Amino acid sequence: MNRSVAFYTLGCKLNFSETSSIGNKLAEIGYSKKDFTEGADVYVINTCSVTDHADRKCKKVVNEALRYNPNAYVVVMGCYAQLKPEEIATIPGVDLVLGASEKFKLNEYLDSIQKNETTKIARSPIKEVRDFVPGFSAGDRTRTFLKVQDGCDYFCTFCTIPLARGSSRSFNVDETLKVASELATGDVKEIVLTGCNLGDFGIQHQQTFFDLIKELDKLQGIERFRISSIEPNLLEDGIIDFVAKSNKFVPHFHIPLQSGSNKILKAMRRKYERELYQEKVERIKTIMPHCAIGVDVIVGFPGETEEDFLETYTFLNELDITYLHVFPYSERPQTTAVKLPDSVPLKVRGERTEQLRNLSEKKRIQFYQSFLNQTFPVLFEKEEKGGKMFGFTPNYLKIETEYDPLRVNEIANVTLNKLSSDTKTILGEILYYEPIHT
Repeated sequence: MNRSVAFYTLGCKLNFSETSSIGNKLAEIGYSKKDFTEGADVYVINTCSVTDHADRKCKKVVNEALRYNPNAYVVVMGCYAQLKPEEIATIPGVDLVLGASEKFKLNEYLDSIQKNETTKIARSPIKEVRDFVPGFSAGDRTRTFLKVQDGCDYFCTFCTIPLARGSSRSFNVDETLKVASELATGDVKEIVLTGCNLGDFGIQHQQTFFDLIKELDKLQGIERFRISSIEPNLLEDGIIDFVAKSNKFVPHFHIPLQSGSNKILKAMRRKYERELYQEKVERIKTIMPHCAIGVDVIVGFPGETEEDFLETYTFLNELDITYLHVFPYSERPQTTAVKLPDSVPLKVRGERTEQLRNLSEKKRIQFYQSFLNQTFPVLFEKEEKGGKMFGFTPNYLKIETEYDPLRVNEIANVTLNKLSSDTKTILGEILYYEPIHT
């Protein structure tokens, strides 16, 4: 068999790790990977459904795939596919729709890739999705995303994740260590731990995420571990203290907030109030002043008044955080929030989004400036643009320097000289030529 496949991934780091693992399985049965524009025999689109934008983009990607190969066999899988398979089946050119469990068996559905007049749907009810399937993005990125947890039991009023991915589940600590050890035998320098609700790792095994990171910290062959996102109510003080002392876990947390108004947090059915969030941030910055802290925020949730938004803005402005991921609230079918009154106009949602994104830029630039003229170990990635290469410090400062192919996937000490003209990176100077290992 001499077939080719191209992938397009929408959404989160978790999706990227799953796409990579599925691609590796197809490679084992003879599929060669092509870039999206090269006209592959099979196109696989791994979808997200966090916002309605991701839904709309799916149709656009299908159309683009068929532009490069009108006879391509098109597969759509992922969260959108689990939630609305029939809707996807109406998109012209889609041949196969795979749900949350079935996507991991894609190879079993590709015996024949002849296009059909009708779209095949393979999707189990979400209550039957119970198995945990690990994933990692080996070979695709310098920083590898390792999926250690899937699903969520929280049912926040705005979120479709429990409906699209099922209940919280994971391997136990020992099984997860075996997967991480596979990565340690290769060229991977940094592993980013990912999941839908990462802090819920091990819940069905009477284990915790803290148990996991303590064991991963002992793993030889990996120089850095990064925690992608963890709920504030699951971010134990012990985890913060451990990261502060760890040689492998880097000083970088991403902690979803969603709103700085306790009224809105309650309406969202979040499991904490802003006071707890503030306590976590203050503890981190007291122990690790250099730590980067990222924040997820949703604006324009039903019932969010101007006063509620200003409460969120003021809270974030005064909080010692590094950057924001800001999302305008998006109505999602089958969620509780779509039934709530007092919808916020789209124009207002957009204005509030812009205000917080401007605040994020201000915060990030201040954070970057505070480390100028200091030296940090930087892990350089393979990205090259205009003769420049890029890398990240442990605390997630993006560094730019002259491209050198010998530096790709290596760690070197770099003096941080000044911000780039667009303020997106810090221009750095490598202190000496030989790579270092932390």
